[in-house]
Amino acid sequence: MSEEGRLHLPVMSGRQSLREQVAQALRDALVAAEMRPGVVYSAPVLAAQFGVSATPVREAMLDLAKEGLVEAVRNKGFRVTELSERDLDELTDIRALLEVPTVARLADASRAEEFERLRPVAAEIVAAAEAGDLLTYVNADLRFHVELLSLAGNAHLVEIARDLRYRARLYGLKGMSERGTLVHSAREHLEVLDALVRGDAGAARRVMEHHIRHVRGIWADRPE
Repeated sequence: MSEEGRLHLPVMSGRQSLREQVAQALRDALVAAEMRPGVVYSAPVLAAQFGVSATPVREAMLDLAKEGLVEAVRNKGFRVTELSERDLDELTDIRALLEVPTVARLADASRAEEFERLRPVAAEIVAAAEAGDLLTYVNADLRFHVELLSLAGNAHLVEIARDLRYRARLYGLKGMSERGTLVHSAREHLEVLDALVRGDAGAARRVMEHHIRHVRGIWADRPE
């Protein structure tokens, strides 16, 4: 794919600054695999697609570079960084260390009402997976995990978990959709909620651990 390849990026509008809007739209494109590792993208080309000047695009790309998502290519633009198998293994391990025990500790039947508020989001994830709507899946999936972890009351943990998900970029998402395994992964969000509503910490731990490892296995084309 050349840098001139068209991306499905929205026209910018709203209350956020252009820089923030562009950065978020580019993150979405990265996660949905619309921007590919190793490909160089120029700010003017992306700016034309956004309908903005090149300046906020360059600023947004610099923000993404700080997050490790892209790297500057002198006199050309920005290249999407590539993650090795080891990188993915390490990111998965960190996610498991942070998210699994945190979610398990949340299990409490007396908090069932809080967990049930996330059920529509989990259902949206499943519906998006069934429809092959990757961008909706990505956004709903991120919202689910962030809101679930937020129930632990640790803002720093949530910020770290969000950053890890951006870095991992849900590698292989398109392949998961094509193989039908994305739907199975999506339904695990409902299973996590069911365990939490029952107050079953052991089940919540097992499902969450399996969910994270399941996604990593699919990245490597070896479902676990």
